[in-house]
Amino acid sequence: MQERSERTRRRLVHAAAERFHRNGYASATLGEIAGAAGVTKGALYFHFASKDELAEAVQQRGYTLLHDEVRALRESGSSPLQALIDITHWLAGTLYEDPAVAASFRITKECGAGPRGPVGAQSVVVDFHAAWISAVGTLLRLARDAGELPAAEREWEGAEALVAAVACGIEVMSGTGMPYRELQRKVAALWALLLPSLVEAGSVRKYRTRAPGCAAGGPRSDGAAECLGAGREGAGGGAGGAACER
Repeated sequence: MQERSERTRRRLVHAAAERFHRNGYASATLGEIAGAAGVTKGALYFHFASKDELAEAVQQRGYTLLHDEVRALRESGSSPLQALIDITHWLAGTLYEDPAVAASFRITKECGAGPRGPVGAQSVVVDFHAAWISAVGTLLRLARDAGELPAAEREWEGAEALVAAVACGIEVMSGTGMPYRELQRKVAALWALLLPSLVEAGSVRKYRTRAPGCAAGGPRSDGAAECLGAGREGAGGGAGGAACER
């Protein structure tokens, strides 16, 4: 019984994430979410008392996905800078693969960010952009401490600002409806351009700029990168929309 209840809860969170991502927080209705999850509205209310609680659960899902991926990359044995490159490719793919991450960004945009603490603390909305930049910043600082990046304060500030801007731009590009393969290629191209300005010339070749699983031979003749997970086609939903209902 408990297992079935948990499955229903997961379906509701997934359905809510899809609706928040596609239609926005204000436009998504509990009836639509319940219907998409294949449950009655009464069943929805058994698990979530309000749309705010659903939004909180969606953001918790997005935060957990991000946290788990950062931890997995740090435990994988990759250098911090390679892990940083890989987390940006992870975001590019996850924005198409799991609506919770894209919805978490959109909820932040539409509803405004609450206190920067654990999801659910004092506010239904956590600044997911801040959570993303924090994850990127952690890996960037680890790369600096490992000697992969310049330690001089002036150079470090420039590197930090540049990488943060690129990291935020991935979600923006996805929101234009760009197909996944195109975004994947653009992320790889961004890193190919960035790396020479971040590391010494002789170290550039140590890092893989393509997504994990990409063929070493590079793009095919038709321009589509041969990478694992390249089936994540589809449009990333746009941002914007109505303001948060409270």
